[in-house]
Amino acid sequence: MTNAFLRAGLLALSMTLLLSCGGGGGGGGGFAVGGAGIAGQQLSGAGSSDGSSPSAGGGDGQGGSTAGGTSGAGSSATASSGGDGSGVGSGGTGVSTADAAGIGAVDGAGSIIVNGVRYNTDTAIVNVEDAPALQLGMSAKVTGPVDADFTSGIARRVDSAADVRGPLSAIDLAQGRFVILGTTITTDEATVWGDASGLAAIPPGSTLQVWGLPAAPGVLRATRVEQRGASTPILTGTVQNLDSLRRTFTIGSFTVDYGAAALSGSLDGSPLANGTLVRVRANAVLPGRLQATLVQWWYPVPVANGTPVQLAGIVTDFAGLGSLRVLNVPVNASSAKINGGPAGSVGNGVKVDVAGVMQNGVLQASKLKIRHVPGTGGPVSFTLIGTVGNFSSPASFQVRGQPVDASGPGVVFVNGTAANLGSGVKVSIEGSQVVNGVLIATRVVIE
Repeated sequence: MTNAFLRAGLLALSMTLLLSCGGGGGGGGGFAVGGAGIAGQQLSGAGSSDGSSPSAGGGDGQGGSTAGGTSGAGSSATASSGGDGSGVGSGGTGVSTADAAGIGAVDGAGSIIVNGVRYNTDTAIVNVEDAPALQLGMSAKVTGPVDADFTSGIARRVDSAADVRGPLSAIDLAQGRFVILGTTITTDEATVWGDASGLAAIPPGSTLQVWGLPAAPGVLRATRVEQRGASTPILTGTVQNLDSLRRTFTIGSFTVDYGAAALSGSLDGSPLANGTLVRVRANAVLPGRLQATLVQWWYPVPVANGTPVQLAGIVTDFAGLGSLRVLNVPVNASSAKINGGPAGSVGNGVKVDVAGVMQNGVLQASKLKIRHVPGTGGPVSFTLIGTVGNFSSPASFQVRGQPVDASGPGVVFVNGTAANLGSGVKVSIEGSQVVNGVLIATRVVIE
């Protein structure tokens, strides 16, 4: 117990010193989104935060640009300004007890907000694959220290890559789900639709690129969906039916042959095993089978005792608040402060944010936020804090590079009205949906 309090004290002291030097998540840096992309220096070939080299072939897996204007392999950039002097970012995982570890999807900007934690990004290094820039809904990992309450921190590094890419093989509009490469992809109110109004607007047989959170084996909760031209496949999920002699395993109903693939990303050198979350890249799709070129550990979580960790994901293996899993990480939330809904609503299939420290391989959660309950919904999903840019009307402007529509009849304005909006005005925007790449605002606070 004494050691735990000592670690907490040292963490708080280090955060105080770091925040006094680098700021605690105020304006300044960030990542531009939308058409502008990252408006900063591109640094090719940066290594990943787990010490491995970038994956072979970002973008389309071949080192070139994919259809739709996505970037090539493993580019990164220092945090920088977008067209309105700001940008957006995301969430992730660290590799030491000095830095917090977290995994999630981009849910806000200011400088970056992930799983409720607001990070300063002035000195962050960014490594983005499969897209020109970080955007709302992208899965990602951030490395950097956070304060004891998991409310603010300093991003040292941000890494992001797409999780599934391939042709639609089935759509269930009633359930809001679809199938790509044998994996069932579910959606909810917070799923970002980058270039469509929703699943009903996606033509059958389209190739989609999806960012998401692995749930039960063979299931992924989509956090962002974009249409793509013909592209090389990506598949993310839980390793099952591992055959180390034949060098095969399954994800959902697809078999992955990794005999000629590079393996990358294990934090402690552990071998591939059943239950490991991985991202697979391949050159082509065969009937029911992928010939992998790269198998990456999917945003691996460090397990060293005392490491601060914050995760966003879907609850699985629920046996009570004291025993559940999020992103396949064992979690004890029996002493956690719970918000976003009643504790009794936590169960399998519920999307949550959890934060705490690792102890003997289990995340001892001090906070748990309910983000979505199937059939019920959840709280506001996205937050932007920054300055209005590219203002045309309340229905068309940007904050931190993200297009916003604040013209709806139900939008609540604080400290002013829609008539007070204009380029250069400082605002805080909340919204629940992103449709056709535009955040539909529900609340606007004029600073």
